[in-house]
Amino acid sequence: MSQVRLEQVTKSFGGVLVIPPLDLVIADKEFVVLVGPSGCGKTTTLRMIAGLEQATSGEIRIGDRDVTTLRPGLRNCSMVFQNYALYPHMTVAENIGYGMKVRGTPKADIDRAVAEAARILNLGAYLNRKPSALSGGQRQRVAIGRAIVRQPDVFLFDEPLSNLDAKLRIEMRTEIKLLHRRLQTTIVYVTHDQVEAMTMADRVVVMSQGRIEQAADPITLYELPKNLFVAAFIGAPSMNFIEGTLERGGDNLVFHADGGVAIPVPNGRAALVAEAIGQPVVLGIRPEHTMVADPSFPTVPLKIADIEPLGPHTLAIGKIGPAAFTAQVPAGTRIRPDDTISVPIDHEKMHFFLKSTGEAIGR
Repeated sequence: MSQVRLEQVTKSFGGVLVIPPLDLVIADKEFVVLVGPSGCGKTTTLRMIAGLEQATSGEIRIGDRDVTTLRPGLRNCSMVFQNYALYPHMTVAENIGYGMKVRGTPKADIDRAVAEAARILNLGAYLNRKPSALSGGQRQRVAIGRAIVRQPDVFLFDEPLSNLDAKLRIEMRTEIKLLHRRLQTTIVYVTHDQVEAMTMADRVVVMSQGRIEQAADPITLYELPKNLFVAAFIGAPSMNFIEGTLERGGDNLVFHADGGVAIPVPNGRAALVAEAIGQPVVLGIRPEHTMVADPSFPTVPLKIADIEPLGPHTLAIGKIGPAAFTAQVPAGTRIRPDDTISVPIDHEKMHFFLKSTGEAIGR
C-alpha cells in the first residue's frame, strides 16, 4: 500500500514559515497534482515527501512507515526533475540502469529491468544512444525510465514538462497518464500549469502561500470553486469577475454591478445566495458561458479593446463598466476593437463570492 499522509507538516526557512500546518492524504494508486503560482509551496511540499527538504514539524507517512526523518534513499520514492539530470557520457541504457548498478544489482537483473522500462516507454530503439542524440521528450522518457526501474512506492514529478515545447507537453501528458494506468502506482505531480493539472489528475490540490485552498477532482474545481483564488486560477481563459451587490427587485433577486449593469438571478439560485443580500459581492462568469444562444438569458454591454481569433471561437476582450471582461463569441463574428456588443450571460452558470472573504456563496 502506497498511501502518502502529511499530518500538520510545516516548513520554515530561517525564521520564515513557508508551509503553515498542512494536512494532506494521497490514496494508494491515486494521481494527485499540486498546482499553484510560483512560490505557493507546492515544490517544497513535494521535496519534503521525497526527503530532499526536512520538515520543520509534523509527520510524513508512506504506507505504514513514518518517513519524516528518513533520508531520501530509504523512502522508496522515485523523483523525476524538470531538467532530466541525465549523465551525458552514458547511453540511454546506462542512464536508466545506473541506480541499480550503484546498489550492486546483478547485471542480468539490470538488463531485464532496463528492457522492461524501455518497452513501456517506447525507448527500445534508443538504448545505445547518448542523451545529446535525443529530443527533449525522449530525454524526459529516459528520466522516467530511470525512476521506473526502482519500482518505487511513490513517483514524484517536479514540473517535468516545463522545458518542452507545447506539442511535446501535450504528448508527454498522455504518456504519463498511460504510464500511471499501466503501473498502478501512486503519483504526486507538481506543476504551475492549471491545464496540465486538470487534464492529468485524479485529484487536484490548489495551493497558495503554503496552504491548500481546495482539493478536489478537476470537474468539481471547475464547476464549484471554493473561493475567488481557485475560481481565478482554474480555467483558461480565467473567470471574469464583476463587483457589485445583490438586491431585491420586487419578487426577484438582482445583481447590480458597479457601473450600472443589472443581471437577474434565476429563481433556482436566488434562495441559495439570499444570505448575501445587501453585502458587497463578486459575480464570476467564465468566458465560455457567454457564448449562448438562448434569448431568455440576460445580456451585458461589452466595450471591446482587443480580439483573439482561436479557430473554433473568438475571444472578445474589453470591459463591462470598470470591470475587465473576456467573452467567447462564435468564430467569424464580425467585431472590431472599439465596438460595443451585447454579451449574453448564462445565468445558471454564475458564481457569487463574498467580497470581504473571497468565499463562495450559494454552493
